[in-house]
Amino acid sequence: MSVIVAIRKNNRVVMAADTLTSFGDSERMPQENARTPKVRRIGDSLIGGAGWAVYDDILNDFLATRPTPDLTSSRKIFTFFLDFWKALHDHYTFINDNAANASTPFGDLDSTFLIANAGGIFTVASDLGVTPLNQYYAIGSGGEYAIGVLYSLYNKTDDIATLANDAVSAAIAMNLQCGGTVDVLQLTV
Repeated sequence: MSVIVAIRKNNRVVMAADTLTSFGDSERMPQENARTPKVRRIGDSLIGGAGWAVYDDILNDFLATRPTPDLTSSRKIFTFFLDFWKALHDHYTFINDNAANASTPFGDLDSTFLIANAGGIFTVASDLGVTPLNQYYAIGSGGEYAIGVLYSLYNKTDDIATLANDAVSAAIAMNLQCGGTVDVLQLTV
C-alpha cells in the first residue's frame, strides 16, 4: 500500500511517498529487506501510483518503447492514460477487463496516479478521470491524513520539501498500510 503527496508552491514542485513493501493486507517487509520507491521522474514530470505494484513493471515496459510523454495538461495526461489503457488490454494479457462495480459503464485501473510538473498537479482516478489541482494533493491508503497536514500547513511554510515529508510521515504514523522511510523528489518549474 502507498501514500503519495504532491505540492506546488513558489515555482517548485515536490512529491513524497512512503517506501513500504507489502504483499496483500497481512505481509510487510522490513526496510533492510525491501524498500519500494513509489515516485519516479518521467521527463519533466514526477509521477507516483497507489494501488497494484505490478503497475510499476507495466509502466516501465510501456515507456521503454515510446518517446517520453508530455504530461503537462489534463488533456495530455488523459490521452497518455488512454494509450496506456489500450496497451494494458492489447499487450498485457493478464489484465482483468471487469469493472470493479457492475453499476458503472467504465473500466477500472484499480489504482490511482498523481502527477506534478510545470503544468500543475493532476490526479488520475481509477476510471481514468483527470483532475487538475493548484496547490497540493495526496493519494493512497494514508492520503486523508496527509491531506489534513497539507491543508493545515500549506499557507504557513514555504519549505514544501519538509511539508511533504511531514504529510507522508503523518500517514505512516496513522495508517497501518503505510510505512518505511520517506522519499522526497523535487523539480523547479
